[in-house]
Amino acid sequence: MQIKGCTAMITGGASGLGEAVVRSIIAGGGKAAILDLAAEKGQNLASELGSEASYLETDVTNEDSVQAAVDKAISTFGAVHLLINCAGIGIARKVLGKKGPHDLAGFSTVININLIGTFNVIRLAAEKMAGNAPNEEGERGVIVNTASVAAYEGQIGQAAYSASKGGVVGMTLPIARELAIHGIRVMTIAPGLFETPMFDSLPDKAKQALGAMTPFPSRLGYPKEYARLVRDIIENPMLNGGTIRLDGAIRMQPQ
Repeated sequence: MQIKGCTAMITGGASGLGEAVVRSIIAGGGKAAILDLAAEKGQNLASELGSEASYLETDVTNEDSVQAAVDKAISTFGAVHLLINCAGIGIARKVLGKKGPHDLAGFSTVININLIGTFNVIRLAAEKMAGNAPNEEGERGVIVNTASVAAYEGQIGQAAYSASKGGVVGMTLPIARELAIHGIRVMTIAPGLFETPMFDSLPDKAKQALGAMTPFPSRLGYPKEYARLVRDIIENPMLNGGTIRLDGAIRMQPQ
């Protein structure tokens, strides 16, 4: 599917990986609905990019909020062809820490946003995509999810995060198989260590040390590199039902 002329919804689109995707979609001739709770950042980004972008305040864990965003995106741009799920959070807590066992509420929150939130947006967007006119390949839509290398090599303290991202990886193939009849492809990207707002508070030396963990290139990944892979997935009709590691060959150690 070609980006030009298509409308994409990007969750977590106000910053980090999501923002890079928004900019890539607009640069490719598409339109972008920015779904995020960061109102100021989302509005500023939409204002900068002009009429081809729209900010929609959205809580991915709330059915009514997501449905309203999908409906608004369609009323604004005419259709939804692409969904890129970048919204997510992470926490670092041990199952048995100095203050006792991992709190259940914290674990549930991560699962609710990263996994259930991703599924929530998929199901509501896919319903609308299924009604699109197919292109010459029979495609009606493309969905790209964001997992993490933590889905495979979760570190100590990442039980919640790894479980949530492992769930995203695990549901990719069955959803792709189910939506194939509608001409909707589903893929997932599992990034390694990337320059995102998560690392903003770290000093440069700490970022360099983290980047050095990656075999090659020995640095943190750039959000534009994530966006480039999203573009490749959208444009290559044979990419379906799988997860691509985007990690410079890193394999995370226990801690």
